[in-house]
Amino acid sequence: MILLHFALQATAPVADDPRYRSCIELAVNDPKAAIDAAERFRFAGGGARARQCLGLAYAQQSRWVEAANAFTQAAQDADGAKDLLAARYWSQAGNAWLAAGEANKAYDALSTALTAGTLEGQDKGEALLDRARALVAAGRLSAARTDLDVALEAVPADPLAWLLSATLARRTNDMPRAQTDIAQALKLSADDASVQLEAGNIAARGGDVDAAKAAWQQTVRIAPTSPAGQNARAALAQFDDAPAPVPAATVKPATK
Repeated sequence: MILLHFALQATAPVADDPRYRSCIELAVNDPKAAIDAAERFRFAGGGARARQCLGLAYAQQSRWVEAANAFTQAAQDADGAKDLLAARYWSQAGNAWLAAGEANKAYDALSTALTAGTLEGQDKGEALLDRARALVAAGRLSAARTDLDVALEAVPADPLAWLLSATLARRTNDMPRAQTDIAQALKLSADDASVQLEAGNIAARGGDVDAAKAAWQQTVRIAPTSPAGQNARAALAQFDDAPAPVPAATVKPATK
């Protein structure tokens, strides 16, 4: 399943730093305890690594504003120490700001990460994907397309990249591109509800009602109580054979 991109793995070598490694493991497995551990680590001179661990712990609890602030402080500390990992911390800050619904702050953090010139490969591709999401949220669709095209070259096996590209193409009425890109997303992650939902949206825009219904029905089968599943049910409601709505009491909150 495609989830909000967020790197919970350590972004610095940890073999030579047992305290950092322990903090990161705790952030993943017991984030509440990791907050105290990260603060102790910071007072003991943990610097940017301690603040990054704190950000990870907050992120595991979906405390996105606090996570973003912790990553920003980690990035600033790393910048001051001339640490080449600063760009990764800026990228994590941007991702957390996106999760917090702060597109402008996300754009600024991700632009700082990319401008550093130290991100490569998947790290660069994911930062570009996140910045494209921030640009779309700000209504800057042309700039978002530029970032997405570069990101697709860096992370061609990431279904989220193809999904975002297909969705943007649909929004800008580039239907041939939308159809091509959603086909690639389906090839990589057909069991993801968000991919199936968008496949239905694109098929509907192209006038293929049967394909749209099939994709939306698959969305409902995969994740009936998710936001994607509920959107698919709403889309199917226009047809006589639409599935019955899920009672509100059974709908579970979406998780990050």
